[in-house]
Amino acid sequence: MLHKTRGIALSYIRYRESSIIAKIYTEAFGIQSYIVNSVRSSRAKSNRIALFQPLTLLDLVVYHKPNREEALHRISEIKCRVPFHSLPFEVIKSSLALFITELLGKTLREEESNEPLFQFIEDSVRYLDEAEKGYQNFHLHFLLQLAAYLGFGLDSSQGFEEELTQRHYPHRLDAAQREALLIFLAAPYGTPAPLDASRRAVLLEMILFFYNIHLDSLGEIKSLEVLREVLH
Repeated sequence: MLHKTRGIALSYIRYRESSIIAKIYTEAFGIQSYIVNSVRSSRAKSNRIALFQPLTLLDLVVYHKPNREEALHRISEIKCRVPFHSLPFEVIKSSLALFITELLGKTLREEESNEPLFQFIEDSVRYLDEAEKGYQNFHLHFLLQLAAYLGFGLDSSQGFEEELTQRHYPHRLDAAQREALLIFLAAPYGTPAPLDASRRAVLLEMILFFYNIHLDSLGEIKSLEVLREVLH
């Protein structure tokens, strides 16, 4: 049966000679994988592979059969819903997008609709694309907000520190990091936070440790090293 849905491209892998298997977070069906044929062929009439770059916002018409044994579905129609202005073209933004995409691929497990979560992710992506400055802390802000949708959100810095201490994490928040964390929990994207590059890097490590407490599936984040380089 055909269904219309919004989607957010996460990743893809090559499949056979000219096809891909694309992982897309959909508004209607949660995380799904789709076979897309002939997108890597030199004879392709359009550059459809660009539609599957990290965090691309999509309009989809998909074939979907619930409870089917085969995990792969197919796409009938696809188009970019909101073209990016800057996200793929600026090195800091594209590095943030790779990091966020990899993390979402590891944390989104639901194969069902979750409209508030989908809308949060889309709004966050659109903010990052449109922001002209003040987005160096975007990933920290995003992770702390995302935690609430994943079921382990925080109300205060105290709860965050207590969990890390219980798991014998070797560092504590300093005053600037504590203030920044409170801002990220309550304020909108772009709100200034008192973090220099070194404090930002340490706070990111702490937040990822916090994620690992709650998510066994997180593991190594391969894009983290690139992110450290561009945000040093």
